[in-house]
Amino acid sequence: MTAILQTPSHPHCNGPVPWIQRSWRAFMQGSFLVGLCLTETLTYAASTGSNDFEFFESRIRPLLVEHCYGCHSAKARKAKGGLLLDSREGWAKGGESGPAILPGNPDDSLLIRGVHYWDKEFTMPPDAPLSPAQVADLVEWVKRGAPDPRTAPPAQLASVKPASSIDLDKGRKHWAFQPVKMPALPSITDPSWLRTEVDAFTLAQMEKAGVEPVPEADRRTLIRRVSFDLIGLPPTPDEVEAFVTDPSTDAFAHLVERLLASPHYGERWGRHWLDVVRYADTCGNASDYPVPQAFKYRNYVIQAFNADMPFDQFIREQIAGDLLPASSDDEGFDHVVATGYLAVSRRFGGGKGPVNLTIDDAIDNIGRSFLGLSVSCARCHDHKFDPVPQADYYALYGIFSSTTFPHPGGEGLNRPANLVPVVAKAEIEAVTKPWREHIARLESEMKKLEAEKAGLEKQPDSAEKKGSMTLTTKKITEAKTRLKQVTDTVPYELAYAVSEATGGDTRLQVRGDPKRLGEEVPRGFLQVLGGQQLPKNTRGSGRLELARWIADPANPLTARVMVNRLWQHHFGRGLVSTPNDFGTRGQLPTHPELLDWMTQRFIQSGWSIKAMHRLMLLSHTWQLSSRVPQAVTADPNNTLWWHAERRRLDAESIRDAMLFVSGDLDLTPGGAHPFPPAHTWSFTQHRQFFAVYDSPRRSVYQMQQRLRKHPFFALFDGADTNSSTAVRDPSTTPLQSLFMMNDKFAHDQAAQLTARLMTMADEDASRVDRAFRLLYARPPELDEVRMATDYLAQIRARLGTKNLPAEQAWPSLVRALLGANEFLYLD
Repeated sequence: MTAILQTPSHPHCNGPVPWIQRSWRAFMQGSFLVGLCLTETLTYAASTGSNDFEFFESRIRPLLVEHCYGCHSAKARKAKGGLLLDSREGWAKGGESGPAILPGNPDDSLLIRGVHYWDKEFTMPPDAPLSPAQVADLVEWVKRGAPDPRTAPPAQLASVKPASSIDLDKGRKHWAFQPVKMPALPSITDPSWLRTEVDAFTLAQMEKAGVEPVPEADRRTLIRRVSFDLIGLPPTPDEVEAFVTDPSTDAFAHLVERLLASPHYGERWGRHWLDVVRYADTCGNASDYPVPQAFKYRNYVIQAFNADMPFDQFIREQIAGDLLPASSDDEGFDHVVATGYLAVSRRFGGGKGPVNLTIDDAIDNIGRSFLGLSVSCARCHDHKFDPVPQADYYALYGIFSSTTFPHPGGEGLNRPANLVPVVAKAEIEAVTKPWREHIARLESEMKKLEAEKAGLEKQPDSAEKKGSMTLTTKKITEAKTRLKQVTDTVPYELAYAVSEATGGDTRLQVRGDPKRLGEEVPRGFLQVLGGQQLPKNTRGSGRLELARWIADPANPLTARVMVNRLWQHHFGRGLVSTPNDFGTRGQLPTHPELLDWMTQRFIQSGWSIKAMHRLMLLSHTWQLSSRVPQAVTADPNNTLWWHAERRRLDAESIRDAMLFVSGDLDLTPGGAHPFPPAHTWSFTQHRQFFAVYDSPRRSVYQMQQRLRKHPFFALFDGADTNSSTAVRDPSTTPLQSLFMMNDKFAHDQAAQLTARLMTMADEDASRVDRAFRLLYARPPELDEVRMATDYLAQIRARLGTKNLPAEQAWPSLVRALLGANEFLYLD
């Protein structure tokens, strides 16, 4: 039956997940069998991988340093309860109450019990609880087996000198640090199979392994696949029929060009980049203060992809846009907004927070996003696996300690500061003068009222005095509110962006502690990739030099990493399956020559991302079917790319597609979010900012928080806004199916789609036909029409016995169609 689709393998199991494949038919019949993949309990040594250590370095170590080391580290005057948390040995040994952590068992771990505040007599930290997100991170860490690279005792880790035992010459032999080559196209026995040069590399490997590629996907499958791929939306029935009936041999190429020219292309591919750079509309500190200006960077990214901005220029603008020349004021303002990439680095704690952790977050993201390296793992010591000495980390740290990051607001310092104007100087001067005059008038009014109150206080008590005092006090309160509102509302446009501070080198921080300083480290770049240093007389931060170094065609990582990301999103998995880790703990490329060949083509194209889309999408390899023979013994993991990967839609595509087919999607670009005015902000770690601002616009424009995910994106595996999301690992849970049956959003879209279908046809069979074309890009089979109409008749009969409107039958059917795999997956 064509509505029943093959279920993909679970990422933690060998082979398919043993649960019944869900179709719209099973949905209607109530045949939901949720299978769980049984995960094995692994030992610490066997299970710990680079992703686990990265999780520790990005989420756990900063948390321990900020909240725990004061009482539970070797530097504390006396470790409370005898517990040390600054090494693996410390928490494993535990204190007076025994081991603090039982790897794999968070509920019975003392540390987890303490941070949950389950026992009033045992709380950690004792002064104030961690945020829910921080507690969740600790729980997740312990569930993973508490991976902790701090295997040496603290005394052995401490060093005030940037010495290193890393063999850089040996490190440079790693494949990713080798110069990018331009390999010759391999020889193949069937040249007629080739459509682009990509196919020569994939087919050569298939022929070598004796693997036959599957046939090409049919046109209905292709248009649905490429539409979601490039714009994140389904094709309309008219678009499907036009493509299916187009007799030209270049019909698919024309389709690709139309989609690349769509303004919705940037919304789709900009979202992929926002995953990598951990974009959020809140700052992530203990109170999670909103950042009303962050949307400007989001929209900049979308516009950059739509304009096919050369990727090397995209890099330079995000890291050092404020330092680049501009041909106009508007271009200069766009450059400033682009540095929102750095500005959205996560904040920690309250007030201004520990700046060193924000700088660490910036370094970490630059390393992962552009270079595919976990550079921040060298903050406290030499990198454990890659040739990145601790000195290299602080060579980069000096660049960002010479940069002014904007203050978003925080407990005890709850007003934004150091934001950057994005209007002309003359305009600032023109609006600032009347603004200050307005403030002066309000201050004068305030003084008069306070003097009036002081005079009243001297008068003898009377009913008249009491009434006058009440009225005057009320006027003073209102005047203070007006003054605060005007003072806190700057009358010109600001960007959440970075700017230059006083340039200078920084000193190494012993074990990552900013209070324990070692020798000074000159600003510069990674030694394994050249190790160039900034000239000693450099006055600026060095961001521009860093941006140019990263975007240099001679850098062997940057273009490779981006090409791999493009392949990943087109094919479902990168040639390097660890897109953020090209280091020694990452996976080797399945097709190294293909990766290098495409990297060279990327650079030769002028770093054009759209040129790479064409190269990949027009290949025979991309257009293969996802349907495979039942018995597959050769290459079961499809490392040779002999068939397409069947994939579930990501969270944004599911939501947008539901809105789109219902006719309720607002396709206009999104702007600012309706945050509370800044003069009202008084968020604390106990009264954090939390909000959901749902709108019918595309999901890329929905407000993204750091400490609490949007409910829909949390349910359907949206990006992590606290750290770089290289790959979204889809989960399969009962709640996802229940959402389609019970959630108000699902019911609303089903009702809207029902109303739309009612206007399209008069008979049930014709409406079923329209529904299938809208949702699945195909007409229904005869037995599917019969099953749907029979279902409608049965539901109407049941509704009649309960005196309920028969009109409820169609929304029930539509929810079944929306909840089917054929809608939620791409073939």
